[in-house]
Amino acid sequence: MDWARLLASGGLGEARLGERATLVQFSTAFCQPCRATRRVLDQVAGLVPGVTHVEIDAEDHLGLVRAAGIDATPTVLFLDAEGRETRRASGAPHRDQVLAALARML
Repeated sequence: MDWARLLASGGLGEARLGERATLVQFSTAFCQPCRATRRVLDQVAGLVPGVTHVEIDAEDHLGLVRAAGIDATPTVLFLDAEGRETRRASGAPHRDQVLAALARML
């Protein structure tokens, strides 16, 4: 999946790659863990300079969900500065888990 091209093309609206990393979250509207994940990732993106959080509604982007191999929501993809996926996680993460994963990337 060419995340850099997808984000640069405007294929996901105003979403863009972060300067240092991007947290891509696949969610659905009625998913309670997705809401908790959104709060955690927004908080982390606010704490770590150069990190961006992009949330994608899985129901509105089914082709992308299939292409990315997303099996459940929430799923978070960790992209480096060039848009390469370095890891992924399913379920609602804790803030410290996300920070540790980013520390290994950056």
